[in-house]
Amino acid sequence: MQPMPGAGYDRAITVFSPDGRLFQVEYAREAVKRGTTSLGVKSGEGIVLVVDKRPTSKLVEPKSIEKIFQIDEHIGAATSGLVADARALIERARIESQVNKITYNEPIRVDSLAKKICDMKQMYTQHGGVRPFGSALIIGGVTETECRLFETDPSGALIEYKATAIGAGRQIAMDEFEKKYREGMKLNEAIDLALDAVYEATEGKTSAESVEIAVIDFETKRFRKLSEEEIEEYVEELLLRKPKEEEEEEEGEEEEEE
Repeated sequence: MQPMPGAGYDRAITVFSPDGRLFQVEYAREAVKRGTTSLGVKSGEGIVLVVDKRPTSKLVEPKSIEKIFQIDEHIGAATSGLVADARALIERARIESQVNKITYNEPIRVDSLAKKICDMKQMYTQHGGVRPFGSALIIGGVTETECRLFETDPSGALIEYKATAIGAGRQIAMDEFEKKYREGMKLNEAIDLALDAVYEATEGKTSAESVEIAVIDFETKRFRKLSEEEIEEYVEELLLRKPKEEEEEEEGEEEEEE
């Protein structure tokens, strides 16, 4: 009986498989894929963070599910994957932000913070007795001159995006961004685009209770979570807009077939 390819190479984080893979890191990525969808969109007026936080039970208080966090006045993060791992990373990010402020008397740069978090994640992929973080973060923020949006991977990889998504609906959301994203969008348009992506990723199961939205405004340089009333307005507009768009797409397909 031939041994299975890669058998035994997933027992320790420090062991590479013959084809150069770290299975524990790949398993951590799978943990992220099982999480709910989180999205980030960069616009000319700021950063938008949106998460799908549908409760697993009717008995769960929706307010208790938190997947968007403020890190500093000008930086926020959306998470997907193992909630406890994400919380530990958020606490580390907050500490790094405060250390930078005390040391250099200025707010931390978004890219510097993202790199520090990724350095920590990478450390947990090369030491025995630890495991990789089973959580990915979308880190967004503003500086004096621009808006920045980064996605961090369990391996410690770091990529900057104009719009990105993590979690179960990532591919569907990314397809929506590819079709509809454009440079210089206004903040309201970026929120609408993110909600469109959530709607597609959840197959239309979107409500005001299942969505959390935060913005980092470029003008004020402030992180702010939208109130329940504001979210309701955006979701109501979404639920009116999407059926019309779907009807128009169906009519267009029928005309092409004819």
